[in-house]
Amino acid sequence: METVSRREVLIGSAAVLVAAGRVRPAYAQAAPPSAGTADTALVEDLVAANRILVDQGVVDAYGHVSVRHDKAADRYLMSRSIAPELVTAADIMEYDLDSVPVDPRGRALYLERFIHGEIYRVRPDVRAVVHNHSPSVIPFGATGVPLRPLYHMSAFLWPGVPVFEIRSAGGAATDMLVRTLALGQALAKTLGAGPVALMRGHGAVVVGGSLPEAVFRSVYTEVNARLQAQAMALGGSVTYLDTEEAKKAQASVAGTIGRPWELWKRKALATLPGK
Repeated sequence: METVSRREVLIGSAAVLVAAGRVRPAYAQAAPPSAGTADTALVEDLVAANRILVDQGVVDAYGHVSVRHDKAADRYLMSRSIAPELVTAADIMEYDLDSVPVDPRGRALYLERFIHGEIYRVRPDVRAVVHNHSPSVIPFGATGVPLRPLYHMSAFLWPGVPVFEIRSAGGAATDMLVRTLALGQALAKTLGAGPVALMRGHGAVVVGGSLPEAVFRSVYTEVNARLQAQAMALGGSVTYLDTEEAKKAQASVAGTIGRPWELWKRKALATLPGK
């Protein structure tokens, strides 16, 4: 009979516990090094973005927004797990692309932070990511009716809006949350090179080349979904922007994003304590 050492027993037991999800392996607990202190203005914009998305009806107590770190492409900034309207600069945390926090200090983390890390990993053009449960987009993720640009402010939707089906990536037993690296990777794959992807029965993910752009797209994706549903309910034929119209409208509107951002940011930061 083969003799099994105590060390082998301990190693085997640890492996079983890790597989069962009761113990995290040591490498998953190690905090990555910091990329350095993020630019103060960038942090302020991230705080503002959280509050703007609430004010514009895109998020409520749920949802989150992140921005790529200004000093390292393999780091991003996002708040601890808290309602977006309550976010302050003190809540902003740094994460690596595996979505491991640099300085957790026991703070609660968003379960779906993997959405952000995996998109930043494969989309070097993306500087900001929004995940929301924007109410008007939910039906388009659940019915098979495609979300299409209805007017010039949402012209950025012209490439098409794919729908992420979590059952295809995680099987039928998920809780609908993108709570693992693998699910984050699958969502990033569905998003592809586009600006928006819907998440069936859940919400949407929206990206941009800057925080103002990602916020703008999030707001007008919600508005477009609402208007499209209204137009379809009238019962007539709906005329959408064609590709060339949409491309030209997108280029025109892109130069004006600073206008709503300045307004939204001023209103959002006015609600901060001490302002």
